[in-house]
Amino acid sequence: MTFDDPYGSDVLSGNWRARGIEQPKTIPAEKDLVVELADTGYTGAVVGIENRLVQLEDRHGKVRAFPLGGGFLVEGKPVVLVAPKAAQAQRGPVRTASGSFGVADAPARIARASRIFVEGRHDAELVEKVWGDDLRVEGVVVEYLGGIDDLASILRDTQPTARKRIGVLVDHLVPGSKESRIADAVARGPHGAHVKIVGHPYIDVWQAVKPDRLGMKAWPQIPRNIEWKKGICASLGWPHDDQADIARAWKRILSTVSTYRDLEPAFLGRVEELIDFVTSEV
Repeated sequence: MTFDDPYGSDVLSGNWRARGIEQPKTIPAEKDLVVELADTGYTGAVVGIENRLVQLEDRHGKVRAFPLGGGFLVEGKPVVLVAPKAAQAQRGPVRTASGSFGVADAPARIARASRIFVEGRHDAELVEKVWGDDLRVEGVVVEYLGGIDDLASILRDTQPTARKRIGVLVDHLVPGSKESRIADAVARGPHGAHVKIVGHPYIDVWQAVKPDRLGMKAWPQIPRNIEWKKGICASLGWPHDDQADIARAWKRILSTVSTYRDLEPAFLGRVEELIDFVTSEV
């Protein structure tokens, strides 16, 4: 999986799929405007704009921030939220969701030969949500492994070099684990100088999201004889019968993430480390 669009932004001129369909209106996110998130139903009134995020206050007085753009409803109709003109004129340097300073109107860079690999789709989606703007400016493509066991064959196929580095983010990289043994073998192997494997201590990338974003003091402890994600969903009272339920649970978790502040430092540091590695000039 990559985050670059190989087909460009206009595959079929004229947007034939949209013919006859009402297109979302673009409206400014003025204070006190009540909007709803189309995917989760979360509803709140606009209380501010900061760093390209709209701050919404729900009926309980809790404020959450979401990226400006599409995915919102006003009076049941889809809209695209933009910053009010006054806010656009007054704001200073814009920061991306990762906390870095954004580059205004920067085109996506041609993809580098270097790559970052993560273990699965959820990892890739989380990295994209927080670091997507930075990765496009840097020309870094993120792909996901079918599992850490696939790494050896990927390295044989890609043949990393000083100008084609490979960064790998691994779940649950702790001493004595299978993941740590694979990482050690790669470091000692022929590609070790051009491959960097880092990991976070969490069983799954879900735990990289701060638990208080979901109203918890800590992530539940799940017995080893229970599939971890299903156990988490059961503990939270969420449906967990099949993969569709697990996918919906992840979307619910991901919706609580707007910026790097919503993630644990142990995850943040490892992603930043990999980005530095694959973008370092030789």
